[in-house]
Amino acid sequence: MSDLGRQTILQMKYARIIAAISKMMDIDETKAMDIFYNSDTMQLINDGVGDLHCRSDLYLAEEIIREYKEA
Repeated sequence: MSDLGRQTILQMKYARIIAAISKMMDIDETKAMDIFYNSDTMQLINDGVGDLHCRSDLYLAEEIIREYKEA
């Protein structure tokens, strides 16, 4: 897969994770985006560490929320 294709797929996944964070925390998507893009988990997904991009969107949203609450 080309790098552009990989990035497009990741961006679509990020949008679903952000929507899930917004819904689960009952916050607007702008705040959910801030939480997502400032998380260590997002960086790990982007870097392809541990095949996190293969995990479900809800699992990743829960991990990011847990990370946010522990910070």
